Amino acid sequence: VIEPVEIMHRTRVKICGLTRSEDVKAVAMAGADAIGLVFYERSPRNVGVEQAAELSRLVPAFVTTVALFKDPDADFVHRVLAEVDIDLLQFHGSEEAEFCRQFHRPYIKALGMLGEMDIVSKAQNYEDARGILLDGHAPGEDGGSGERFDWSTIPDAVSETLILAGGLHPDNVCEAVRQVRPYAVDVSSGVEQDKGIKSADLIQRFMNEVNRADVER
Repeated sequence: VIEPVEIMHRTRVKICGLTRSEDVKAVAMAGADAIGLVFYERSPRNVGVEQAAELSRLVPAFVTTVALFKDPDADFVHRVLAEVDIDLLQFHGSEEAEFCRQFHRPYIKALGMLGEMDIVSKAQNYEDARGILLDGHAPGEDGGSGERFDWSTIPDAVSETLILAGGLHPDNVCEAVRQVRPYAVDVSSGVEQDKGIKSADLIQRFMNEVNRADVER
């Protein structure tokens, strides 16, 4: 008799804000599921279209390339999609669902957890999003600040598509995965040696801690 095998949930990982070829390679070698390229001029991790195109060509098979925007002009998004190998869009501003879906690409929507907002109702506005990302900033403010929010405030209703971000790093991501049980985690500043400059050691430690949490939970 073959005993049924218990299937372990594997938390997906996205490393965001890559600006260098060596960081793309480090992320892929560490086993992350996705890389994030930031197309937002006010971010210290912003990449130009030509630079992003070069980085995207280094991404190996089965690693997703995500383009992050905050309240972009639609023409700019179209330009990025025409010139860069992008698999998934990520919107971090006040974009409505109609705006997000006009590009006919899968997308995720980020929502800020600081401030007054009915997260469940807001998330329901993006019913076709592939995931809802919760970040540690107030609605309308820039993400990527590395600020953690109170994970106990996350409503159960968004758990199936939940991508957890905000203040994650190798020393707390294991606890985060155990407590929140997200579909995925998204990290940027928590694996950096400087803004926009990733640390291969921190990336590997982050991945190890996510894997440890999955095994133990």
